[in-house]
Amino acid sequence: MLAKQFIQMKKTKLLWIIAIILYSFCTSPLLQAMEDAPMLQPEEFAILPWGFTPANPDVLREIRECGFNLAGFVAPEHLDLVSEAGLKCIVSDGSTHVGDAEAQLDEKEIAQRVEALVKRVGEHKAVFGYFLNDEPGAKLYPGLKKWVEAYRKANPNVLAYINLFANYASPEQMNVPTYAEYLESYVKTVQPRFISYDHYALMDNGSLRDGYFQNLESVRAVSLRHNLPFWNTVLANAHNHYAEPTDAGLRFQLYTSLAYGTRGISYFTYFAPSAGNFRMAPIDQFGHKTPIWDMLRNVNLQAHCLGTVYVKLRSVNVFHHPDVPQGCSGLQTSRFISEINGGNLLVGEFEGPDGQPFVMVVNKSLHDSITFHVKFKESGQVQQVNAYTCLIEPRKTKNVWLAPGQGILLCLKK
Repeated sequence: MLAKQFIQMKKTKLLWIIAIILYSFCTSPLLQAMEDAPMLQPEEFAILPWGFTPANPDVLREIRECGFNLAGFVAPEHLDLVSEAGLKCIVSDGSTHVGDAEAQLDEKEIAQRVEALVKRVGEHKAVFGYFLNDEPGAKLYPGLKKWVEAYRKANPNVLAYINLFANYASPEQMNVPTYAEYLESYVKTVQPRFISYDHYALMDNGSLRDGYFQNLESVRAVSLRHNLPFWNTVLANAHNHYAEPTDAGLRFQLYTSLAYGTRGISYFTYFAPSAGNFRMAPIDQFGHKTPIWDMLRNVNLQAHCLGTVYVKLRSVNVFHHPDVPQGCSGLQTSRFISEINGGNLLVGEFEGPDGQPFVMVVNKSLHDSITFHVKFKESGQVQQVNAYTCLIEPRKTKNVWLAPGQGILLCLKK
């Protein structure tokens, strides 16, 4: 009897020890820091899982845990669930999807449909925008303008979501001879509040598709010319001849977009479609997390950390060194850097609110880590925005290294 009591006491003591350890772990400074870490609002920097999102509270919670601040495309009747998960979304309703027929509707019919949907969702705090069209040709622009204007009148505080083709679309798809005309005519005709486009460039043979940086150049130029933010839609799954996602590939897509001044990034797709050879999305066809989910969360959390500073910056220049893609600029255009070496690099240059120089240095290699050296034209202390602690701190010796696809945001304290 005494032996049994002794064993029971031992078990109870062990359970208490385990409980204390778990409590200590769950309240550790690291986990508390993760809970307290700043999360960007989509109005500042949008992070979108591209595609339709089901009405499942657990799914929505995991989307937020993965570092997204938008839930994707959501039916109007599910907005409460989105809000409860701490997210906003793009409302998607078939009555306001704009195809060829809907683009030809008169303004009265368009206004009725838009007003009905806006009234249906009211002033719901989960509404960030309304889905209109993905990859329209220029022939749809006049019709899309009518829809955008209708939303602007019905609810001026939200976006009308349209996503454009990449620069590898054919003239037949774009309905115009050149990509430059496709972008410019879109802005002038539709008069959007932002520009979103997609470009899938990571190929299954390990290469980068031609035109990726030229696409960023084109969209950035139009964005600056018309004072509009832009979003880049990139890959988070493998399909066709596109590569299976990797840490390096996800980093590369985020940091190259940041270097060009993007104000939003969308991932195609968070859920693996049940068709073709789609695979290795963050969530597979059975609803299970894949290793990509953790990779993507890590990258998204870096975006949130950097974003505390990044969203206050103004893009003033972008250059490549030493290998300069066709249509891009080299070191000679730099505003702030006199010397940089150590790898095949991309550098985005920014000004802070008080004119302080910032540079985003990106390792363009998808395969090799590098060390790099950078020298500013002006004297001062080189600091970095730590992508994991969210702090601005003196640049450390160990941070001369960049992993494949990795970037680092530096600034000069004069």
